[in-house]
Amino acid sequence: MVGFEVTGIAQKEAWAANVVPDVEQVRPGLWSIPVPMPDNPLRYVLVYAFESNSGITLVDAGWDTDEAWTALNEGIARAGGSMSDVTGVVVTHIHPDHYGLAGRIRDVSGAWIGLHPADAELLEGRYVETDELVARMQDLLTLSGVPDELSPDLATASMQVRSMVHMAVPDRLIEDDDLIGIDGWDLKAIWTPGHSPGHLCLVDPTARLVISGDHVLPRITPNISMHSQQFPNPLGSYLESLVKIGHFEQDEVLPGHEYRFRGLQARTEQLIAHHEERLFEIETHLRDHPGLTSWELTMRLTWSRPVSEIPSFMQRMANGETLAHLVLLEYRGRVLREGDAPARFSLLDS
Repeated sequence: MVGFEVTGIAQKEAWAANVVPDVEQVRPGLWSIPVPMPDNPLRYVLVYAFESNSGITLVDAGWDTDEAWTALNEGIARAGGSMSDVTGVVVTHIHPDHYGLAGRIRDVSGAWIGLHPADAELLEGRYVETDELVARMQDLLTLSGVPDELSPDLATASMQVRSMVHMAVPDRLIEDDDLIGIDGWDLKAIWTPGHSPGHLCLVDPTARLVISGDHVLPRITPNISMHSQQFPNPLGSYLESLVKIGHFEQDEVLPGHEYRFRGLQARTEQLIAHHEERLFEIETHLRDHPGLTSWELTMRLTWSRPVSEIPSFMQRMANGETLAHLVLLEYRGRVLREGDAPARFSLLDS
């Protein structure tokens, strides 16, 4: 990819060796701390620790397991501090691997927790009172045409990760363009909805870095799914957010997973092209087989592994991605939806 360069060389080598990378000092006063995610293809989440005169501010936290907690404490110690020095946690989005430990950190250190309001308003329904969430997911699976024998497992597939979240209402609501307010840093929030409604990236034009969370990753395509807690057109929002963050080209991108890189605009353009190719693939299937359901399309599309061979939660994510592409094609006036139990999609004449 022209304009793209891996800068986290040791991180990429660790990825290739299937091991968790080491703690690294990225800049003076800025540390990258890998927090492990056992039995997960993402392997670890990268937590970033910013030092200042008033203490340590973390970006993201890892999920709430003893192994993750130990790794995070050891990483902060490698940076010369301790958990009691943490004064704030900026959470890029509410998924468990980024938000899960934030409450436990606050309990120990008294740190504030910051989150975009679009994600903050989803916390109760996602991690506390979940009956409505499961019921709405069941409705979405019915609309998608998921077979009856698979639907119950897919509807409840995310409930197992609730144990990896220490529920905590945020102390700060961080809006688009807000300054984070860390002494010695010019860190600013950029709202980039898509992967979640309230996903935040962070930009420091003085240090010339971008923290991209899960919005832009160097190797994989972030999951953009239709979901009962999503915006009506999540893929449309994501593509607009890619264009938005691509204008903030800096010297280095610090992602939530995998490894650091340079060439933000090149990578965002590649991600946009990937989704356009997927949209074309869906149109091709609908041209040849009008009236397919989202699930039927999911089973026909090209994936890294057959959908039938992946766990229930990943099957649900795959269907959610397909449905998100279909919804975008509806917004573009390219497909027609008929029915709702299940919905069937056909290509409209050009």
